[in-house]
Formats: sequence, C-alpha cells, structure tokens
Amino acid sequence: MKFWLMKNEPEDYNIDDLKRDKTEPWDGIRNYQVRNMIRDDMKIGDQAFFYHSNCEIPGIYGLMTINSKPYPDHTAFDKKAKYYDIKSKKESPTWLMVDVKFKRKLKKIITLSELKSHKKLKDMRVVQKGNRLSITEVQKKDWEYILKLEEK
Repeated sequence: MKFWLMKNEPEDYNIDDLKRDKTEPWDGIRNYQVRNMIRDDMKIGDQAFFYHSNCEIPGIYGLMTINSKPYPDHTAFDKKAKYYDIKSKKESPTWLMVDVKFKRKLKKIITLSELKSHKKLKDMRVVQKGNRLSITEVQKKDWEYILKLEEK
C-alpha cells in the first residue's frame, strides 16, 4: 500500500463535498508527472490525505481511499469543461483519473504551517519551496507521524 497527499482547491471541491458524495472521480490532472504516478503507482486501497490548497488555511482536512484503477479523464474530451484538452483523444487518452472514497475528516486540520514546523517532515514535497504538484507520494513514516499530530 502507498500513501498520497492529494490537493484540491476547496471552492472547487472540498472534504465536506466528498463526505456528502462518498465517492468521487479525482479529475482535472494536467501534469505529466502526476499522470504517470496515477497510471503507474496508484492502486486500489492506497490511502490519501485530502489537502485543501490555495485557500485561507491550507492543510490536510481528511482521509480518503483510492477506490478505482486509473481510467481516462472524461473532462479532457468535454469542450465545455474547465480541463478540456484538444490534443487528448478518446482512442488514446492523455489524461487519467481515479475514484476516491471518503474515509473521514481529521479531528483537527493539520495546517501547512504546522507541517512545516516539524523537522521530521522536512522531506515531504508539500513543505518544500516550489512544489506545485497536486498529488505527491507520502512516506509511511510521515503518514503515521501526521496522524499522531491529529491527537495533539
């Protein structure tokens, strides 16, 4: 099993939306490195942090599970969609997505500033300058350490 941190802007879709919907496609990925992680590394049953980004209080808000194998991102073919990609073809799709399933909200938000304040988490991509990837892998030791922060 692998662990992930998956970012989304809360005004587009947030942890409460996922709680309501139970399962949701994680669409709109338009970065080749992230697409390759989805294609090659993500598996059903992997665990992920739901991270709110580009907002007043960025941080980890909840937990979710990867609930499907990768499949073509239909928004790439929809001319009216925000993430339409004229170059992506149904017969050879460029972009992929997975379904995520709500697990639970955290007891408290683990903010980006709190993550940055822990030296043990210095290697996490989300705390490093210049990291703009919407999905990053999280080491098991970091996953477990962050879950312990929820209790403090």
